[in-house]
Amino acid sequence: MSQDPGVTTTAPTDAPLHTLQEIFGQPLLWPTTLANVRSSSERLSLPVKLQDARVLLTGAGTSAYAASAVALAWPRAFAVPTTDLLIDTERYLAGVDVVISLARSGDSPESAAVVERVRALRPDILQLAIVCNEHGALSRAGVDGLIALDPRTNDRSLVMTSAFSNLVLAGLLLAQPDAASSTVNEFSLHTSALLPEIDRACHHLTARIRDRIVVLSSSPLLGWASEAGLKILEMTAGRFPILTETYLGLRHGPMSFVKPDTLVLCLLSSDPVRRAYEVDLIDELRQKKLGYRVGIADPVAANGLFDEIIPAIAPQADDALRTPYEIVAAQLLGYHLSLSIGLNPDNPSPSGVINRVVQGVRIHPARL
Repeated sequence: MSQDPGVTTTAPTDAPLHTLQEIFGQPLLWPTTLANVRSSSERLSLPVKLQDARVLLTGAGTSAYAASAVALAWPRAFAVPTTDLLIDTERYLAGVDVVISLARSGDSPESAAVVERVRALRPDILQLAIVCNEHGALSRAGVDGLIALDPRTNDRSLVMTSAFSNLVLAGLLLAQPDAASSTVNEFSLHTSALLPEIDRACHHLTARIRDRIVVLSSSPLLGWASEAGLKILEMTAGRFPILTETYLGLRHGPMSFVKPDTLVLCLLSSDPVRRAYEVDLIDELRQKKLGYRVGIADPVAANGLFDEIIPAIAPQADDALRTPYEIVAAQLLGYHLSLSIGLNPDNPSPSGVINRVVQGVRIHPARL
């Protein structure tokens, strides 16, 4: 039975206290993100400043995947991780009008350093930041505009869950304000109602996972796939080899990674043409007897296509707007898989291999 995230219980010090609550709490926070972005956008006159702008979105780790998910929904935008932007800034700034930094804590060393580097090279570029922690280094770095989300999005767990979905949603509300805002309340209610069923499906699925995992999606859900793979990898401390790939890309070599008992997690597209290509690949895996195929899909529409189905939250929505909602399945799968191998999802790396805020980065002076 799933733990009720709204109930506080006495637990051993090594028992998870935050991750499940933060996953289940996401739907309640999406409407606050809508309100925050609307008010901040009006205050900063962003509809005018972002109109026809060439936008570069950036972040590190999970925030980089959030940036990618937003950029794929924004025709004149592209995403570059801060871990690339910091060391090759000039290459990426050509033709850029706006840089938007996404971050949970904002205290990763690269975050503020990128702001300073962009300012030194191109002071004409408008720099914005979307953060879950308004007191972090990024917020103090002198950006031209700050959108601070509800403090509850600043996850206490090592892994980013609520921070990811809310950062993506905030970016989508800038990229496609009308389309993204029109479904927030509907999907918030639907997710809250569906989460217990998704939780049970993910808990049940962990018994089938033997070794390796493949995560498949099509564009514009590649940011979702990257984050889904990272979430499972982080919460299991790298115990399970994970490959993220596109459906069409899997045939070009990576299919050799798939064994008969490999979990193949498939997010099925809402676009009929994309979905036709996806179904072809899934059928090919079945014919070759490769993988245990699990679909995040509408159970009715995908009947007979998969070995198991995790209900999709927004199976009919525009793929570009689905990432903040569909990511909950991968988060819960990572959570239950972490528990199944004896780890604490709040801190699956007790030896400090990874940390809540990245450590060990030295910022070296640039030659201007």
